[in-house]
Amino acid sequence: MMFALGILAILGLLQTVMIQPYYRENKISMMQEVADAIEASIIDKPYTTITDVDTAVQVVVDNNACAIIYNEKGDVVYRKDSLGVACIFSQPFTYAQVSYDSLDTTNSLASEFIGGIHEVSKVITNDRVNQEMILYGRKINAELQNYYLYINSPVELLQFTVQIFQAQFVVLTIGVLVLSLIISIFFSQRISSPIVDIRKNVKNLELADYSINFEGGSFTETKDLADSLNAATQKLSKVDELRKDLIANVSHDIKTPLTMIKAYAEMIQDISGNIPEKREEHLSVIVQEAEYLDHLVTELSELSKMQSGTYDLNLSQFDLAVKVKEIVRLCQGLFEQHSLHCELVTPDRALVSADETKIGQVIYNYISNAIKHSEDHTNIYITCQDFGDTVRVSVQDEGPGIPEAEIEYIWDRYYKIDKGFKRSTKGTGLGLAIVKAILDTHGAHYGVESQIGRGSCFWFELTKEDAK
Repeated sequence: MMFALGILAILGLLQTVMIQPYYRENKISMMQEVADAIEASIIDKPYTTITDVDTAVQVVVDNNACAIIYNEKGDVVYRKDSLGVACIFSQPFTYAQVSYDSLDTTNSLASEFIGGIHEVSKVITNDRVNQEMILYGRKINAELQNYYLYINSPVELLQFTVQIFQAQFVVLTIGVLVLSLIISIFFSQRISSPIVDIRKNVKNLELADYSINFEGGSFTETKDLADSLNAATQKLSKVDELRKDLIANVSHDIKTPLTMIKAYAEMIQDISGNIPEKREEHLSVIVQEAEYLDHLVTELSELSKMQSGTYDLNLSQFDLAVKVKEIVRLCQGLFEQHSLHCELVTPDRALVSADETKIGQVIYNYISNAIKHSEDHTNIYITCQDFGDTVRVSVQDEGPGIPEAEIEYIWDRYYKIDKGFKRSTKGTGLGLAIVKAILDTHGAHYGVESQIGRGSCFWFELTKEDAK
């Protein structure tokens, strides 16, 4: 509304202040055109016909003016009056603060053209009819003699035009303000309504209500905002779910060995303290559970260091192909235990520069996961491929596969496709999270390709340029 009022104020100012000089300037231009037409019809031709005179007369009449032409002797050679008593030529008048007699019989304005001046124009007042008039004069240099052409026309139409404009402006102002009000209400509701709804939903989001859905309305900007908030809500929901799982799983992982340690300690205290065989058996369980706790705390600590960027790699040059063969040999017992067939393909040599221990941990974790998710009597394919600039290690199984919607979350701590958590007797549940942290610290490329019912392939790549 303020914008509309500002535009209307500018238009009103232009109409009331600028229209008068603009109209007068255009009136003078019109009189110059009339003078051009009269000069062409009356003076410029070797002889003047009735048709030429009629043309000059018609021009004067059409433009509501009166015109008169003098020769150098002061004789009137042409005169046409379409104004009657309003014509300034038939009465005394004041021009440039000098009083003049009637121009009907004498060229008393000839002195205005002394000094090379060929054209004059002035706005004067006709006291007889109380009207503003425009007096235009031109000196015409012809072949035989000079002529003086004067044209007089009233500007009374200016006041009438201003009145029309003012009346129209009042109607225009009312119409524009009403239209602006309707449009502003319409668009403000369409714009603000989704923003208000988004704000209400954000309040619910602050209360950890992740079931809300943001609607962005019909505008691109609010749609994009709603889409971004919906995406953020989904991620927050997933993070909250993972946080709860993490707390529950870590609590379970810590509570279970603590319960075992307490139970066996009490058994030693109450039952097997004096029985060496039983005591040693119970102490062995306590040591085993304590080692698991130590291993869990160590892995959590290392994972936190790597994810925070404060972990220092112990870089060295080693043969990645040899490292893969070494770990496969260590896992041979697990393959035989589960009746799995391992197919290994490696190049003769693949030198890289990395932390050998940590990369070995990555390879072992990939193979361990493949064994864990493979049915008995199936195959596991382990390859080390040299691509010139990079070396890729991949471990593929024939297990159940990973749903596409779950793939991006498998690298999170304790994330499990099967939500029924059960502590592994062999690991801490942090394997892939640690793998991700190790490979991120190395700046390596890694990923997983999986199809339901056809297994999964975990891989990573190290550049060979570092070896140089």
